[in-house]
Amino acid sequence: MPSTSELVGVVPENSIRFLGHDTHEHDAPHLIHIVIGTAELVVDGDPLRMRARENLWLAPRVPHSVRLSADGVALGPLLSAATVPHEPVRRLGIVPALTDLMTTVLVAAPSTPEQIRPFREALDDVLRGLDDRYFPLVLPAHPVARAIAREALSASTLGELAAARHMSVRHVQRLFQEETGLPFTRWRTRARLNLAIGRLRGGGSAAAAARASGYATRSGLVKALGRETGVPAERLAADPLAALADRGGA
Repeated sequence: MPSTSELVGVVPENSIRFLGHDTHEHDAPHLIHIVIGTAELVVDGDPLRMRARENLWLAPRVPHSVRLSADGVALGPLLSAATVPHEPVRRLGIVPALTDLMTTVLVAAPSTPEQIRPFREALDDVLRGLDDRYFPLVLPAHPVARAIAREALSASTLGELAAARHMSVRHVQRLFQEETGLPFTRWRTRARLNLAIGRLRGGGSAAAAARASGYATRSGLVKALGRETGVPAERLAADPLAALADRGGA
């Protein structure tokens, strides 16, 4: 059986959708969704690897390149001008609502502006819901502290993040307190909880949201939400989004 790359070569004008493309940028926000296979990207100078069903949300004019595996298929719809992530590059991982929508796009293959419009509006709705942060967070202005903030969702300790940029932990902590109003530990907790809530809003399970945001178990996520919001753990365990909505935020 021919490989995906061999098959799409039959229609050269569409090959770029399936084989990848060299460094370029768009004037509009952009979503990259890996349908199957894997992808190697360079985004704003940083290498990044994506797996099937993962998503990357880019602000306008972020340079990026994509190279797909031999069996890889990706979709890269442009978004409405107002559907811009809070940071220039936002890695979303697997979001069930986006998987369902991208599968529908692949099957329907809209081509005219009238056909594309409802799909774009549906994408806008999903992405804006994911980016509606339950806990508003301020990024630090200091360039090194801002870079550390963007890596705060990783498993690295603050000591490791600071050492990689030749800065002391004490200095980073001072910058976060002065420029965000929160100690680094609490800032990172809120960033992780925002990610978890976004995954829940996107249709993910509480267990999957916990794993994506750095918590080992569903109960660990529930306890962290309870500590940060004051909502009783038993209410959060039954239905986290409903409990947070009742509190007046989600």
